[in-house]
This record gives sequence, C-alpha cells and structure tokens, in this order.
Amino acid sequence: MTSFVKSVTWDCRDALALATFWATALGSDVDEDATPERAFVEAAGWGGPNMWFVRVPEEKAAKNRLHFDLRPLDTMAGEIDRLTAAGATVVEHFPSHVWMRDPEGNEFCVERGSGDSGDA
Repeated sequence: MTSFVKSVTWDCRDALALATFWATALGSDVDEDATPERAFVEAAGWGGPNMWFVRVPEEKAAKNRLHFDLRPLDTMAGEIDRLTAAGATVVEHFPSHVWMRDPEGNEFCVERGSGDSGDA
C-alpha cells in the first residue's frame, strides 16, 4: 500500500494572509472559517493537495528545503505580473523560470507557460 499527499502545511506569521495569497496564486478560495492563526485552502480541481496555514511564533530562518514550481496556463511574464500584484517578489530571472518569494518569504518558481514560444 502507498500514501498520497493529502495536504501541505505552512508554518507562518499570518495564516489568513498567506492562505489568501496562495488561494489567489492557485485559483482557489480560503475557507470561510479561516483566521490569522489557522487557515485552509482546498485544492483547485481534483487531485491536488489541500493546504493548511498555521501561525507559529518563530520567523522563517533559512531557504526552504521544498518549494513549488508553478507552470502557468498562459505566459510566464503574465503570471509573474499577476503574482507580484498579489504580493510576491521576484528574486532572480533565468531563461526557463523565475525564482520568487511569497509575502512571507517562502521561495517558489514560475516556469515558462503554455503561452510562451519555444520550449514551454
């Protein structure tokens, strides 16, 4: 028998704010009972893991050991603009992807999308 990823849990300073960012990024909604201490985002579409956000007292101290690689349905540039407007920051541009941080500094990447020309 095997296991599957049911949920991804984020330790954070403000669960509601971070859940709101990731719900926006992934096309989902924050659970109506969410608070700054604990928030839940259901996976958009079937099959993806849900996400829990839990307030912890300590600050993020180092680079993540695990991160998301997002592939947009349109272009990488358009997705970067959308995520920046939602509170993300760009760390570094590469030809195949852009390294970014969410509002609490968690790293993630945005790859070239299906709307980009070339090897998308």
